Amino acid sequence: MGEATAREFAAHSAQAIDIANVQGQNAAVSRRPGLSDLARHHLTVQVSPISPISFVAPPLVIVNGSPEFDYHLTKIYSIRSDLLIGKPKLSTDCLLSKFQNPVYQNRKLQNLDIISKLRDDHDAIKLASSDYGNMVHEIPASILYPTSINDIETLIKFAHNNSVPFTIAARGQGHSVRGQAMARNGVVVNMRSLKNHRYGFGITVSGTPSMGFFYADVGGEQLWIDVLNATLEHGLAPVSFTDYLYLTVGGTLSNAGISGQTFRYGPQISNVYEMDVITGEGDFVTCSPEKNRNLFYAVLGGLGQFGIIVRARIALEPAPKRVKWVRMLYNDFSAFTKDQESLISLNGRKQKNALNYLEGLLLMDKGTPENWRSTFFPLSDHSRIISLVTKYGIIYCIEVAKYYDDHTLNSVDKELQALFEGLSFIPGFTFEKDISYIDFLNRVQSGEQKLQSQGLWDIPHPWLNLFVPKSHISDFNSIVFKDIVLKRNITTGLVLVYPMNRIKWDDRMSAVIPDEDVFYTIGFLHGSGFNDWETIDLQNKDILQSCYNAGIEVKQYLPNYKTMEDWKNHFGMKWRTFQERKAQFDPKMILSPGQRIFNNN
Repeated sequence: MGEATAREFAAHSAQAIDIANVQGQNAAVSRRPGLSDLARHHLTVQVSPISPISFVAPPLVIVNGSPEFDYHLTKIYSIRSDLLIGKPKLSTDCLLSKFQNPVYQNRKLQNLDIISKLRDDHDAIKLASSDYGNMVHEIPASILYPTSINDIETLIKFAHNNSVPFTIAARGQGHSVRGQAMARNGVVVNMRSLKNHRYGFGITVSGTPSMGFFYADVGGEQLWIDVLNATLEHGLAPVSFTDYLYLTVGGTLSNAGISGQTFRYGPQISNVYEMDVITGEGDFVTCSPEKNRNLFYAVLGGLGQFGIIVRARIALEPAPKRVKWVRMLYNDFSAFTKDQESLISLNGRKQKNALNYLEGLLLMDKGTPENWRSTFFPLSDHSRIISLVTKYGIIYCIEVAKYYDDHTLNSVDKELQALFEGLSFIPGFTFEKDISYIDFLNRVQSGEQKLQSQGLWDIPHPWLNLFVPKSHISDFNSIVFKDIVLKRNITTGLVLVYPMNRIKWDDRMSAVIPDEDVFYTIGFLHGSGFNDWETIDLQNKDILQSCYNAGIEVKQYLPNYKTMEDWKNHFGMKWRTFQERKAQFDPKMILSPGQRIFNNN
């Protein structure tokens, strides 16, 4: 192997580690400040058959004079010294190292069919250790790219039966913002891999037309946009969506799946007939309200703690053709909330004079009245809308939609006029569009494409999503919107404010909402630079603290807590049931460690 010398400088500090003269070539490894959490593993350089040198290898690597963020160098390897020259490489022997990571400690892994589907190359690790939030990075040991449901079963059974179980997280589109779909030192299952193989569930539309009963059996890895397109081919569609359709079915059902349709049709978890789930013991279980109901209700809104959703049977109804899309502006918060609550009081699924969609948002002094989700207001009206915002600081906007088709074409305008009678919006500040049904549901995509073209999509997103009881929404406006958001004037991105009806939720499910008949969704959908997201995140913490001080019992949607006590407070009366379900379906606490509920480290 030849002579090799190494110098190690302060492995646990920000000093550089310099390795010189390895087979006559140079490679330097430098540590970047602020990334210490990613650099706690060791790299073993085999410089002779009997004398390895171990050192901490940080994420920023100088390879042949060029800096490169390399995820491989944060793990344990036993490799030849020449593999350090140029870009580090991996082999199956390296993957199956006997060293620290429990994923590879057991040699039985080599005998499993899934070994060829486990990856730990640079691209796979990079994808699995990041998400839409771009604030948390957790390095997994490996990523499973399944080609069948059996691959996921095999992995979980192996982890469960291993003497030292390792954690597993299912990753769909990675649209979480706090590392919820990550698994430090564990295995991330890339669910989207199933979409490209015939052994997944795909999307199948079925039903009994004579009874008006329709549904779609959908793989958990499928995107909602693909479900929409597939069902529209049959003249059908799901009734409850998220605002952004490029999310997986399994991902949204593990949280709740909410949007402006929720007040009438309930969240997405209220529109599921049946599921196939792989539990934390690796068991494939079909569940529904009639069969294995405890698992069914646990998984819906269960934050991935009880099983991985591999199929869901989704309720469908006949799809409309077009949408009347209207926005109304308010300068008075009380009138804004009163009118929203009046509009959502008409919420029967078959009620003809009810709206199909309602959301609210804030317009503030941050550029134009547009936002990343859609381009709505006519350009000719921008100046007078901006004048309103300048005058009042905050303008409140109600956004509604009424669906129609050929049969209701002649009545939709009259129904809207009847709904708008008596509302207290600012005269002359109503705006309307008439667009196709699919264009309305997919309205966020154009904003995404615009941001991607500007390099503003893959940035930190310190989001904060809350459920606020109706009884305290006025206090929230005073304490948060006016005293924090308006005064600090650092809020970027969209701020949503709209009500929901508790009756549309099923309390047997794991999702947590306020204990009032009507509650509000508040969404601070921030986007920020890499250098200032912590300032916005500090504001998020101040918002939560101010609510606590004022006695406003908010519940986080897409929750993020640091302590077991916080999780207990979040689940409240559901905590005991949540614990019991965890013990029943994932007793070794393998699944979804990124939520940090039972794996808080």
